[in-house]
Amino acid sequence: MKTQIKTLHGLLQPSTVALFILGSCLAVFLFSEGNSQAAVTAEKTPTATQAEQSKKTKSFEYILENRADPFVPFITEKAATQETGDMNEIVETDEELTGMQVFEPAQLTLVALMEKEGEKVAMVQDFTGKGYVITEGTKIGKRGVVKSIVPNKVLIEEIAQTRAGKKIITHIDMVLKKEGEK
Repeated sequence: MKTQIKTLHGLLQPSTVALFILGSCLAVFLFSEGNSQAAVTAEKTPTATQAEQSKKTKSFEYILENRADPFVPFITEKAATQETGDMNEIVETDEELTGMQVFEPAQLTLVALMEKEGEKVAMVQDFTGKGYVITEGTKIGKRGVVKSIVPNKVLIEEIAQTRAGKKIITHIDMVLKKEGEK
């Protein structure tokens, strides 16, 4: 009676299985024999002493001629400021300008000062002659805010910020001109 092993492809004879196992064992034996021969060869070669090795190696000298100095940093302070821009440059905001923010203080002319129910009010006019009413706290221009309204002028404070985070504060006075004065 013959013993048969079932596989996906059909039936294999015991002799085929035996040949496969024998071939696998032979491959493992040859592979391990080659590694042991390499280890024996490595053991037989003489090792050189440190003195002999130092005589064989030449000292290395870096010649700087027509080459960059390897010890200089790649990024210098000058290169860093050129990439990001001037650190004292004023940073503009992406805020949408509305109302009186559309006009810079220099584009407006102060035409009247009034007091209404204890609240001080100023009237300004743009270059086309159109009039506007402003009060304390009104935003004017990109960075300006009306700080106070005094008897003959409006005080505006502009706050700008640089790339370095430094705040620059500028005070602007809009003076009420007398009739006929320019």
